[in-house]
Amino acid sequence: MNLDGLYSRTQVTFDPSLAADQLTLDGQPMSGTPLVRVSKLLERVRQMAGLRQYAAVASHNNFPMGAGIASSASAFAALSLAAATAAGLHLNEPEFSRLARTGSGSACRSVPAGFVEWQAGDGDTSSYGSSIAPPDYWDLIDCIAIVSQVHKPTGSSEGHPLADSSPLQAARLEGAARRLELCRKAILERDFAVLTEVVELDCNLMHAVMMTSAPPLLYWQPATLAVMRAVVGWRQDGLPVCYTIDAGPNVHVLCPSQYSTQVTARLAQIPGVERLLTARPGGAARLLESTISAP
Repeated sequence: MNLDGLYSRTQVTFDPSLAADQLTLDGQPMSGTPLVRVSKLLERVRQMAGLRQYAAVASHNNFPMGAGIASSASAFAALSLAAATAAGLHLNEPEFSRLARTGSGSACRSVPAGFVEWQAGDGDTSSYGSSIAPPDYWDLIDCIAIVSQVHKPTGSSEGHPLADSSPLQAARLEGAARRLELCRKAILERDFAVLTEVVELDCNLMHAVMMTSAPPLLYWQPATLAVMRAVVGWRQDGLPVCYTIDAGPNVHVLCPSQYSTQVTARLAQIPGVERLLTARPGGAARLLESTISAP
């Protein structure tokens, strides 16, 4: 589910006067790993477009970065669209999605609109994100409980290779196709009870793998557990609500829109919840303006 109102806004300018790629993030010049990752995607764009120019990239997120709210997915979706357009490439949505995937796997899902499935495919050309339902198909709200805005010490890219060291990873993968099928069916049938079952199970399995990898990745904070326990309790009392957690400590609490005011009010009362964000299903990645800067 893409999130409306939470965004990355990115500008890319290919400039023959530059001696190297440059990255500015929220007004701060960046180097090291963030710049390396951006340069790798820019190099793919240069190869596709036949360019040799380096680029200046300026990006801004309006939500915490590196804290388990898919900031890399949002950032690389925006970067792919901006860089390819600035280089004069004319790509369709699957092609943009495939390009974004090479920067961050989950970024392929941030390109299309609404409720999106990442097609596993059997190679690069068939692995991309595609919309299975538009944003207005199901009126859900994601109430995001921010319990930490600190950049996580181990990012998703570094954590992925550790998964196979967990004795639980094989069992998690064995049931992945079935969980995906259930999730897709729940969305298309607007079945919140089934959605609750599958997203919480998948979330718990993913974090169990991370907790049992070598070395273990322990993202949860005390407030993370407090929110999870509260959500389960509210549901037992009849409130339609469920949780899911990305690779980080912050909790996405999903509910039908008519219950969002009640849910956010309850979340605000939980000790350790620093901030609340709310988002409906969002649209596709889009250009705000376009100026072709490459010859």
